[in-house]
Amino acid sequence: MAYTINKTDGTVIATITDGTTDTSTSLTLFGKSFSGFGELLNENLVKLLENSAGTSAPTAPLKGEIWFDASTNQLKVYDGSNFKPSGGAKSSATAPTSPSVGDLWIDTDDDQLFVYSGNTRSHQTNSGWELVGPAFTAGQTQSGFVIETIASAGGNKVVASMFAGLERVCILSKETFTPSATITGFAEIKAGLTLNSTLGAVFDGTNTQANTLNTADTTNAASPASALQGGGNFMRTNKASTTTGAITIDTDTGLILGDDGELTVTVSSNDVTIAQTSQDKDLKFTVNDNGTTNTIMTLDGSETAINITGNVNITGQLNVSGEYNATSSNINTYDDAFIKLNNGNSETDSGMIIETSDTDDARLFYDVSENHFVAGQGASYSQIIRAADTTDDGAANHSTTLKSSSAGGLTLDSLTMNAVGSITEGDTTNKTVPTVGAVVTFGDLWGGSAKTVSTSDPSGGNDGDFWFKYA
Repeated sequence: MAYTINKTDGTVIATITDGTTDTSTSLTLFGKSFSGFGELLNENLVKLLENSAGTSAPTAPLKGEIWFDASTNQLKVYDGSNFKPSGGAKSSATAPTSPSVGDLWIDTDDDQLFVYSGNTRSHQTNSGWELVGPAFTAGQTQSGFVIETIASAGGNKVVASMFAGLERVCILSKETFTPSATITGFAEIKAGLTLNSTLGAVFDGTNTQANTLNTADTTNAASPASALQGGGNFMRTNKASTTTGAITIDTDTGLILGDDGELTVTVSSNDVTIAQTSQDKDLKFTVNDNGTTNTIMTLDGSETAINITGNVNITGQLNVSGEYNATSSNINTYDDAFIKLNNGNSETDSGMIIETSDTDDARLFYDVSENHFVAGQGASYSQIIRAADTTDDGAANHSTTLKSSSAGGLTLDSLTMNAVGSITEGDTTNKTVPTVGAVVTFGDLWGGSAKTVSTSDPSGGNDGDFWFKYA
């Protein structure tokens, strides 16, 4: 009588007649009264014991059948289509061959867990295998973010610590706190990202905003052209700073100094203006003269004037369109041998004016129409006489200023004097010039007596007088 072989669900998988075998499954099934069934029965039991261990999958497997894949050393189960790993991970130094989707593999060299996705991606270190973790290899040691709980006086704080080669580089926190236990490089943890202070860690790259700048950092101080500069190489706005380079203000609004912007340097149409903007205030220039600060020039805001103290050396012309006013009573001196007036201009009267109460003051100037110097006041001027303009011969040069000759003589046509002297006999010291009448009278006296020549008879007279009467 034939055997009918059923699966667990009752499905018939084989009908075996007496004395025959069936190989439609991974095992050899035999019928009633089959000679030599003992060997086949034992082999079937061994296959069951070793789960059909081999490098090739069993032929004609049944759904649920277990096979130990000797090529990958994995226990697999048949799902009706394929043998799939039954669970656990493959441990080896290299990726398993012929993996199935979902297989797990532990890389024993790097201590990392992978899962097989069946899809090749450029980021994968092993084709088709996705890294589950950790992100670092055994040789790299702990690197990347680690979620930690750090105790503080204000309670436990959950943070994310970033490690690189087993060194904590920074801590990411949502609040500021001080750790209860010492953490090297993190005396205080700030809200945000706090860098390890012992590493000299910095943010390298482009930053659009920062609350503070490390002014003690002088990175590339000797290389001004370098794009990377320490905070100590920048000028501060809240304290005195020094720069070794030029300062360029690339705007016409220029430079503004003072808490009220008293001094400005601006540009307009390439013209530069230096301005003292405070009303009636001055712009002063000082120098250090042997340790003493002296103001040598002041631009006077209240007087719209320039005040200069000290010597002024001018190379070139000094052109003055207004008046020259000397406020001091001192005598003004000039070292030059000559002072030239009206230089380079058309010929005109030129000279010196001295202010007086007269309408035109007192003047000394050169009269170009007469070609000589004149002087005077109140608009009344007369020629200044030079020696060359005089003569000792008044008779030959009328209306000319007189002078004595080299011998002390003087020639005149006539001479009239208002104030005259007298002639006294024996007087040799009186230099007063007498009148003609005095001379004539004196000539009529002999020894002090009068001499009279007349046609009339004598009359009057003094003792000793002579009288000559002629007919």
